[in-house]
Amino acid sequence: MLSRNQIEKMGFAEVGDDVSISEHANFYGVGYISIGNHVRIDDFCVISAGNRGIRIGNYVHIATHCSLIGQGKITMADFSGLSSRVSIYSSSDDYSGECLTNPTVPQEYKDVVTEDVYIGRHAIVGTGSVILPGSILEEGVAVGALSLIRNRCAAFGIYFGSPAKRLRERSRNLLDLEKKLLDTDQ
Repeated sequence: MLSRNQIEKMGFAEVGDDVSISEHANFYGVGYISIGNHVRIDDFCVISAGNRGIRIGNYVHIATHCSLIGQGKITMADFSGLSSRVSIYSSSDDYSGECLTNPTVPQEYKDVVTEDVYIGRHAIVGTGSVILPGSILEEGVAVGALSLIRNRCAAFGIYFGSPAKRLRERSRNLLDLEKKLLDTDQ
């Protein structure tokens, strides 16, 4: 893990206390990335912020091989987490064939969709899932492994599939546990 001094020298917009970042994680647009308290970012993650930025809240874990990429704002609220190999995109090329794609092509020949992505408090995303531009995971959402999210997921729902569908309600017991943790933290 990087030392506090190494993390501060990277030039993040903001970095809280108790932040652990793997020396094997890669960051781009660090001046647009804010990191809260009690955050862990594991090996081989790619976090690339556009000018709308990336905001990582408190008590957030980003597991190995995750990517957060795009020009839109990406927010990970407090107590949210990503399992390994989750990809979050706030920008995407138009795949219809009406225009050209990829970053080597001049902008006037492309049609890039850019929309903010929000991962709510206590939301957790399972291994290998993909979150597309404009997606909103409300508070307490759980996304099963290998799911595709392309819109809004309602609070405390458990979602799974490609595209993901709501399967059932998630327990709210974690809210009591959060209160207990924060009460002991003070």
